[in-house]
Amino acid sequence: MSTFETRDPAAAEFWSERFAQHYTPWDQGGVPQALAKFVAQAKRPYVTLIPGCGSAYEAAYLSEAGWDVTAIDFSPAAVDAARAKLGRWSERVLQADFFSFVPPRQLELIYERAFLCALPSHMRPAIAERWAELLPSGGLLAGFFYFDDAPKGPPFGITRDELDGLLAPYFERIADEAVSDSIPVFAGKERWQVWRRI
Repeated sequence: MSTFETRDPAAAEFWSERFAQHYTPWDQGGVPQALAKFVAQAKRPYVTLIPGCGSAYEAAYLSEAGWDVTAIDFSPAAVDAARAKLGRWSERVLQADFFSFVPPRQLELIYERAFLCALPSHMRPAIAERWAELLPSGGLLAGFFYFDDAPKGPPFGITRDELDGLLAPYFERIADEAVSDSIPVFAGKERWQVWRRI
């Protein structure tokens, strides 16, 4: 039975406690089908950032496909877990705060996987603004968005209208698909979406 002292998911300690106790129900343990399909259909590799990367399976997958990937997490325990899994790609995982991190190269893609829903809803405008700051016109925000109206979290769900309102000032949605291989915590409540920076 896990016991946790930190209750604020906006704090790195919250996530470090859970990684340290191997309590990671959001961890798929692999690469989602929609991402694999996206990579297979991409015309070329993208310079990619994965914020809140957790175990960072996707970072290894994208790296193996020849993509220039940087994965970040503000939790030292999450970074340690990711580096242990990534082997030769471990140097691509950095401990950093998404809101102040400066990528070494101009980004072309930000991959969203349980980052928006991991943090409290009051942080959403700042997340969307930072996504927009980091991506040039034509850059892509692609990944999984968790739709739910339950007030407790994490994961903190969002409604479709809320997501549209959050992103529409900066992005246009160019893909929206059902997800067939969700893990239990997200099952039936997430969609794969791609948004293009205006």
